[in-house]
Amino acid sequence: MNNKHRTVLLASAMLSVGLLQGCATNIKASSTANPPPAKAFSAYSRIEVKPVVFKEGYKGDYAGLAKIDENFKKDLAPRLAQWNNRAADGNTLVVEPVVEELSFKHGAKRVLLGPLAGSSGVLMRVTFRDNTGKVIATPEFFQRTAAFSGGYSFGVNDNMMLTRVANLASGYIVANYDKAVGGPTGADEQAVKAD
Repeated sequence: MNNKHRTVLLASAMLSVGLLQGCATNIKASSTANPPPAKAFSAYSRIEVKPVVFKEGYKGDYAGLAKIDENFKKDLAPRLAQWNNRAADGNTLVVEPVVEELSFKHGAKRVLLGPLAGSSGVLMRVTFRDNTGKVIATPEFFQRTAAFSGGYSFGVNDNMMLTRVANLASGYIVANYDKAVGGPTGADEQAVKAD
């Protein structure tokens, strides 16, 4: 009887570890910090922000993409109104936010499956170009929600992940407006790709 109990316990433990590993997202960042842009964004008389899109050929969750775009625009709206109120000199900075990877667990799947639906994650790269097409910066922004926190919050943490990644990206623009200083990607060491 004791050996059967150990066998069942061992099998249960192995199954649990397998399920937990299956819940982890494969989305990773390349670093914990973004370098500064080539020059401060205040050097441009106009800042034009494009809509957030998926990278070419990527098929992802469009509800999640729309939420990131909404949050990004909302964060920047007051600052852009102020910054773009200066006299135009033809020197424009174009901001192109592109979601490279998105695993977004939400809705009925999250409510019904809870932690078994898996973790959520997002990696977004923002390219900054001047009016000649020269790239000024290409920072990346990463966020994730663990399977258990997403499951037990019934998807609230998954939705907050989309808000946080937009906040990081807009925060980079604000922080680098007066002086080129760089900023965080939002990833910790565990979320960085191994070389």
